[in-house]
Amino acid sequence: MGEAEIVGRKPRLAGLAFRIVFLTLLATLLAFAVGLLVGIIATVLAGAVRGGRPDMTFAYRHVAFPVALLAAAIAFIALSFNEVRRYRRRIALWRGF
Repeated sequence: MGEAEIVGRKPRLAGLAFRIVFLTLLATLLAFAVGLLVGIIATVLAGAVRGGRPDMTFAYRHVAFPVALLAAAIAFIALSFNEVRRYRRRIALWRGF
């Protein structure tokens, strides 16, 4: 049912840019959190198997940060395409086509 939107005022490009940046930031933070959790679990398991003390900086530097960067790039590209399409649809509805 999401296609029948009521557009009261003209959609703005500033709103488009804000949505892209905000959702990209949100996806990046989520990816960082999940990557950090997986990195910590893997580091603890590796430390238990080797019998040594795990180095937790590995989870931040070599797992979570690269995962967050990759997720940010993918999210920015995907959200840009999606939000531009949504913006164009809302402009067409606003004009009455």
